[in-house]
Amino acid sequence: MSRIIAPGAAIGVLGSGQLGRMFAIAARRMGYRVHTFSPDRDTPTGQVADVEVRASYDDLDEVRAFAAKVQVVTFEFENVPAATAEAAASQCEVRPRGEVLHTTQNRLREKRFLRKHGIPCARFEEINGRGDLERAFFPAVLKTAGFGYDGKGQRIVRTAGELEAAWGELGGQACVLEEFVDFEREVSVVAARGVDGAFAHFGVVDNAHRNHILDVTVAPAAVGEDLAREAVEIARTVLEALEVVGVLCVEFFLTREGRLLVNELAPRPHNSGHFTFDACVTSQFEQQLRAVCGLALGSTELLRPAAMANLLGDLWEGGEPDWAAACAYPDVKLHLYGKLEARNGRKMGHLTAMAATGRQAEAIARAARESLRGK
Repeated sequence: MSRIIAPGAAIGVLGSGQLGRMFAIAARRMGYRVHTFSPDRDTPTGQVADVEVRASYDDLDEVRAFAAKVQVVTFEFENVPAATAEAAASQCEVRPRGEVLHTTQNRLREKRFLRKHGIPCARFEEINGRGDLERAFFPAVLKTAGFGYDGKGQRIVRTAGELEAAWGELGGQACVLEEFVDFEREVSVVAARGVDGAFAHFGVVDNAHRNHILDVTVAPAAVGEDLAREAVEIARTVLEALEVVGVLCVEFFLTREGRLLVNELAPRPHNSGHFTFDACVTSQFEQQLRAVCGLALGSTELLRPAAMANLLGDLWEGGEPDWAAACAYPDVKLHLYGKLEARNGRKMGHLTAMAATGRQAEAIARAARESLRGK
């Protein structure tokens, strides 16, 4: 059995955004030191970490030097090059393994993994060259194989002509052509797996998107027990098949016929799990820490129904948001990420509201967010 990495140790985080920031807050609360590595400085993670290293992910000497000073390395986003993970692994434990990133950071590899393990997902075809366009079906969504998130790198296509044009717009690179799913809604499960194979999950949550970016999450989701159980079991299958040590989110389409189809995998804490920071006994960030350090996983009990509303840079268009107005809601928690510049579509923070039911919490979160705009 792997040794426990006890409080007082240094944890390395590849990446420096808001996920790393909330992970660092959880880690420091438990007495760990946090080192963060990214190409930027004065980052959301760096502002609360003990050490902020600024270097390129391609600078493998710097990566090895960084990893040599910590006891374990984890990730706060999945688009870290495989060579970076390998370089870190030459110096210390890397959790989850670089192979997990390799699979999930590429849509084609991810789809092949789902198909291999019999995990339900939308019909798809691999597009590696112009000849593959002949196998197309419509309507469909053409997605780049690598480095896509929040709706980036994808186009809806309904005809062969649209497909040809979209493939050209995406640079003629490797893509996946995925059946367009007329879904009822989107749900997700954030789950964790420990070094010893222990599994824990935060239940099924409802997700509403705007412009391909998560807008509001409601916990728990308004789904039946059978469907909730199925979603959790699919998540368990994914984490076990990938041998994840850490946290992973499974995003689903729920079709109008009541079928669950896996849309994407994210091998790290997830935007739809931010509510756990305030509303659960153990947050997804503390759970990630516990998993990568070989500690027992914590309770995922939901203390009160909750809703999370993202705060995007658009809110700053009319000047500084009215923070006092949002804080006047007694059941609302404000989280700001310390980003230096507000831009349209950029995630700058979030609000978490708690109430007697998820829908009540959603109404409060939306009202509090709207109050930020002032009169």
